[in-house]
Amino acid sequence: MTSPGYDQARVERRRREHERQAVVFGVLIAFLAVCGIFALAVYSGAISSPFNRPFTTVGVTEQETYPVPCVPEASGQPDGALPSAYSDTQVRVLNASGESGLATAHESVLADRGFNIVGKGNVPVLLQESEIRFGRKAIVQAYTLAAQFPEIRLVLDDRVDRKIDLLIGEDYVPPLDVEDVQLTADQPLRNAEDCVPADSIDPVERILPAKDDNEAQPAK
Repeated sequence: MTSPGYDQARVERRRREHERQAVVFGVLIAFLAVCGIFALAVYSGAISSPFNRPFTTVGVTEQETYPVPCVPEASGQPDGALPSAYSDTQVRVLNASGESGLATAHESVLADRGFNIVGKGNVPVLLQESEIRFGRKAIVQAYTLAAQFPEIRLVLDDRVDRKIDLLIGEDYVPPLDVEDVQLTADQPLRNAEDCVPADSIDPVERILPAKDDNEAQPAK
């Protein structure tokens, strides 16, 4: 025969279990309700999602926006500086994409047009967009090279010579066809939009190529 005390203890134990279950289910239902309200608010645009961030390419250096120098005045050219002769434009073609062979491909195109290719290789960084890097003495040369592309970034760095570097990024845009290049030897160069005097720009640090200046391996 079961004692009344035992029955009472079992009843109390079941009651506590039911209470715990009610609390657990209540918390779960409340959590799901909050999630549903949040999802509806994000869907309707009432609030922005904390996960709504742009995708970035792993390993690719985030490129800052730098001021672009204006074309400097040139002695004997009162209407504005004329383009540099291709043969006087010394270009080093550097792969900053991680994809082997791009420096060679660009070198071939530019050399066929008469540019003075003084080297090719890799840089120890990865860039998303292609850049032309140059010093204060080579602004005209940089503009002359930039005219070969539909769009490209111009970055003034701290070098002191007239050589310029073409850094080919992951999302590179190939050179224009020769007939599409808007450049005439007897017509002054046009300033980039929103350019500023070169003297007002603090040059960035130059990106040096890898020690092995051959395009044997892509930059890592």
